[in-house]
Amino acid sequence: MTFILAIDQGTTSTRSILFRGDLTIAAVAQEEFPQHYPASGWVEHDPEDLWRTTVTTMRAALAKAGAAAADVASIGITNQRETTVVWDRATGAAIHRAIVWQDRRTAETCARLKAAGHEPAVAAKTGLLLDPYFSGTKVAWILDHVPGARARAERGELAFGTVDCFLLWRLTGGRVHATDATNASRTLLYDIHRGAWDEDLCRLIGVPMAMLPEVRDSAAAFGTTISDLIDGPVAISGIAGDQQAATVGQACFRPGMMKSTYGTGCFALLNTGATPVTSKNRLLTTIAYQLGGKRTYALEGAIFIAGAAVQWLRDGLKVIGSAEESGALAATADPGQDVILVPAFVGLGAPYWDADCRGALYGLTRGTSARELARAALESVGYQTRDLVEAMRGDWAGDADTVLRVDGGMVASDWTMQFLSDILDAPVDRPKVLETTALGAAYLAGLQAGVLPEPAVFAESWALDRRFRPAMDGETRTRKVALWQDAVARTLTRRS
Repeated sequence: MTFILAIDQGTTSTRSILFRGDLTIAAVAQEEFPQHYPASGWVEHDPEDLWRTTVTTMRAALAKAGAAAADVASIGITNQRETTVVWDRATGAAIHRAIVWQDRRTAETCARLKAAGHEPAVAAKTGLLLDPYFSGTKVAWILDHVPGARARAERGELAFGTVDCFLLWRLTGGRVHATDATNASRTLLYDIHRGAWDEDLCRLIGVPMAMLPEVRDSAAAFGTTISDLIDGPVAISGIAGDQQAATVGQACFRPGMMKSTYGTGCFALLNTGATPVTSKNRLLTTIAYQLGGKRTYALEGAIFIAGAAVQWLRDGLKVIGSAEESGALAATADPGQDVILVPAFVGLGAPYWDADCRGALYGLTRGTSARELARAALESVGYQTRDLVEAMRGDWAGDADTVLRVDGGMVASDWTMQFLSDILDAPVDRPKVLETTALGAAYLAGLQAGVLPEPAVFAESWALDRRFRPAMDGETRTRKVALWQDAVARTLTRRS
């Protein structure tokens, strides 16, 4: 039997999923790793934790399925995007902890570049805004705060990469320093129109080009693993950032199709085809995937806190014992209380892009309990998604699907998905295969390896688990959206 191994390296855990040749799941192994918060708004990972959990879960998945390296046709990698690693080319050791995509430490740098008038030129090339979310200013921060790092980078002694790139380096024993176009497009350093690193952007941000990896298609020959990792070499043939991998896994190959992934954060992508669309509503223009040298673009809206709000209830407030409890708790909340959570724990992403505002709760009474807090946390995800969908509808002139395809850990909650459909006033489709991020990485790897079909044929295999249809009356929806918009306006530090 031929297997495809997908490495899904996320923000809070690493998973390895072994897919059979028909893309059914043979085995899953998952391991969480520590989060580090050295200062307010700072989030870091130890790169060795990312590497260690990758290796152990790869081995565990194969062991669970009774498979060996020789049974694996290819490996695909999908990763938390924008998280930044800088390492020594000679030793492979990181010179600083990885700075996570949620981290806000470079907010002042971004504000200074904006004040100097650079954002329009940066956005024109990258499709991105000047925000600490992206990798470029994180790289510059490391170079400026680790003694001697900038000089070493200029001499070509240091390498930069997003997590996929770092793992690829380690998996190949340091033989390959490469990434794919989707991850490159999230750095503030890559011209998404030319498909190349941009010297002027690198100079502006302060990142030596000698540090940068080679950029390849999302389905490409990325090298071969060293033999002692899983008792034999295996080709690595697919790489995509997690949200782009989910777009592929959801088979959103037609312009106008839209998906939204609910994990630590939430990310909605609208396929715009071969034409990059410039947003009028502060959305991002990004590369959805690149196959055969041809780029497909997307409009993207990024929400920094989605499932992380439920984690906060569990780990911070300790009002729930598990994430699975949140939906049942929300269903019992007092309908007479209008508690609104604006989960700006690390600022707000699209369409607001306010790095400095922080989370807030509105509408608290003496009667507010864990039930209302759970409902507010889950509803905040729906409200934020509505903001993104409305912005996308304003930007996209073509025919857009009225259906939103969803995936990620939160979509297992029927209550949350029903509220999402209600507040969007649109159908929400949950697929049978919820592991769409890993599925997308596996598909890209299998496509390159020649064991899986072309995208149009793969799309036919997408299967619906359940369609949620709006059941909320228009008056209630209008009232609830108005409460959300008022709460956001009160929370923002940048008032229009």
